[in-house]
Amino acid sequence: MKMPSDARRFSVRPTPRQARALQSVHLPAFWILCLLLALSAWRLGLMLQSPLERFPTATLTAIVLFAVWAVPFWLFISSMDFLEREPPLLLATAFAWGAVVATMAAMPGNRALLGLTAKVVGPEFAMVWGPAIASPAIEELLKALGLVMIVLVARWQINSVLDGMVYGALIGLGFQVVENVFYALNAVEMANTGDKVGPVVATFFLRGFLAGLWSHTLFSAVAGAGIAWFLVRKDQPLVVRCSGLLLGLGLAWGTHFIWNSPLLMDGYGVTGAELLVGLLLKGLPALVLGMGLLWVARHREANYYIDRLEALRDPEIATKGELYTLRHGHLRAEARRYGKFRAGPAGRKAVKALQLAQAHLAVELSRAPAGLVTGDPVLLHIRDDVLEIRNQLMRLAHPEAVASPLRPAIPRILVMGVLTAIVLFGLIWYAITSMHGA
Repeated sequence: MKMPSDARRFSVRPTPRQARALQSVHLPAFWILCLLLALSAWRLGLMLQSPLERFPTATLTAIVLFAVWAVPFWLFISSMDFLEREPPLLLATAFAWGAVVATMAAMPGNRALLGLTAKVVGPEFAMVWGPAIASPAIEELLKALGLVMIVLVARWQINSVLDGMVYGALIGLGFQVVENVFYALNAVEMANTGDKVGPVVATFFLRGFLAGLWSHTLFSAVAGAGIAWFLVRKDQPLVVRCSGLLLGLGLAWGTHFIWNSPLLMDGYGVTGAELLVGLLLKGLPALVLGMGLLWVARHREANYYIDRLEALRDPEIATKGELYTLRHGHLRAEARRYGKFRAGPAGRKAVKALQLAQAHLAVELSRAPAGLVTGDPVLLHIRDDVLEIRNQLMRLAHPEAVASPLRPAIPRILVMGVLTAIVLFGLIWYAITSMHGA
């Protein structure tokens, strides 16, 4: 007898994901992680206590500015993996590791390695090349350890290279936000003009836009891809898996090293255009590398999961058009718009719900031994959800969740990407000319 939808929705029986999360609580790594987060957060609070007392307005402005700045990055990162959305609590844990554990441990670590470099090579060398040597070595290691902790606590959640990129990017984002706040507070201290927000705003443009696109978020995403490759590609020989791990960590270190190095520090001259060219030559290759890796990882993961749905050969679960749509992010968005065009907000909501249910079923099918909807209650539950939403679409006279045949030849996401790039480069140009004028 089929359980009513309301009864299934309010069942107190934990889902497989919730059951695995409960198992994580019994792991020693879980409590070690909690202890490290608590101690590091306490230490961060102590470090912010003095600036809050001396420069309350500037400190709060810095925290708010960089917190708001992080929101679009967070939304983009968390939406990278559409087919298997990561648990919000685990995403927050990754961000917190970067924000409190990695930053608090990196400060003394960087000072120690800079001091060692000065003693071994010389003070002048350490002053010029020290940041390029110490920061990548210490910070990339600490951020990578954050992903290792995520693996120890929730190994079941790392199923693809894309998963590693998502968690790695959020670790880097947390590190970047807190580091930027401290850079802003140092600028206030150096300005010696009291509790003024001018140095904070200048640092916001400098760290948020001049370095924001190719900084810790990008470095850690690449490192996360390498770690995830080692974990999930068990079909490859150990030497190949280790090579992928070292390549990911090496690329993260290398891009960080180049960015911190004195190479092209002043661009090709003193004008705004010459500074911009130098900045792009240092940072843009890393951004292209990261986005290219993301594109490949997303398409590989989409094809892997959607192939599981296609093997069912059941048009009530997913039609051929829907399978093609699910493989492409821009087409999924177009399908939601088309649903709204034909059936209003209810159509858009139903199309999105169907896509999420189909994605959920595809992921669970990949974990099923036979890859088929058999007597597994979880698979039956998700299949029933798909069929129920399909019936909703039928009642709305929009039976198929596909993109409009009259959609623009150029995808909207491409147009938005170009416009976003223009706005960002405009902000970078404004920041460079403002700094140059100052």
